[in-house]
Parts: sequence; structure tokens; C-alpha cells
Amino acid sequence: MFRNSVRLIGVALTAGALGACAQSSVVTKSELRPSARQAHIDDNPGPAATGKPAAVKTAKRTPFRPAKRPGDTGFASSGIASFYSEGQQTANGEQFNPGALTAAHRTLPFGTKLRVTNIATGRSVTVRVNDRGPFVPGRVVDVSYSAAESLGIVGRGVAKVKLDVVH
Repeated sequence: MFRNSVRLIGVALTAGALGACAQSSVVTKSELRPSARQAHIDDNPGPAATGKPAAVKTAKRTPFRPAKRPGDTGFASSGIASFYSEGQQTANGEQFNPGALTAAHRTLPFGTKLRVTNIATGRSVTVRVNDRGPFVPGRVVDVSYSAAESLGIVGRGVAKVKLDVVH
């Protein structure tokens, strides 16, 4: 019996010691308030509340710069070209004309003169950008039917080309 009492006292002392070491999990209201060092959501309302546009990081693209020819601006790219022969109105508001030497490009400004060279044949034509496109992945330019005839791509429908912006 004495042995059981000693054990019971030992267990009680151990439990008391562990209980004293444990931290309280009760949170007071003062701990819920933001401190002076913490940012509060109202301190930085963001671009929507201020009316200012959000800053956006953009990757800097350096265009390929081939040997200069008279009139070249230095912008060049290459990829697949296709052509289109039907349409009602271009993105800049003009009526589509398949007989004109025009092209659709995704980013170049309307009115840009663009020399398109068929890499396989060496044939080239200068077109004016007046539309947006192409919207097929992997293609860099859509040219009018007349420009496609000059490049020799009407039969195949597509060709690997090099693009140079000219003045």
C-alpha cells in the first residue's frame, strides 16, 4: 500500500510539473488586433481602390538583327506564313481586298511595311499590315492571296518565311 501511495504521489508531481510548463492557449482580444509593425489590409488598398494601374513586369524581347539593307529597321523574325483570300473587313476598318499586297500580323502597327521572304525559293514581296492574325499556333503572318502568289505559296498554302520591317 505504501508503494502505491508513493507511485500516486510521483504521478501527481509529474503531472503538476508538466502542467506548469505548458503554455496557455487562451487568446485575448489585444492579441487579435494588428500591431504597429503589421500591415493592415486598409493600409495598402491596391490598384483597384486607388485608380492607378498595377505595375506589371514584362520580359524584354530583343529582335533578331540581320545585316542591314537600305530601309531596314532591324526588326526581323521567321516562321510559318499562310494566306487568306476571303474576308469582309480588316481589323483597321478597311474592306478586305485579296488583290492588294497586305498582311495580318499579331503585334506590328497598322501601316507597317513588311518584307516577307520565302526561305525555300528566295522570292519576296513587300506588304502593308492592315489586319490582326494569324490565329493559328506556330504561324507568324497571314498574307493576302496576291502576296501569296508573289511568294509562290498558293499551291502548298503555307511556307517558311523571314519577315523584315522596312520603311
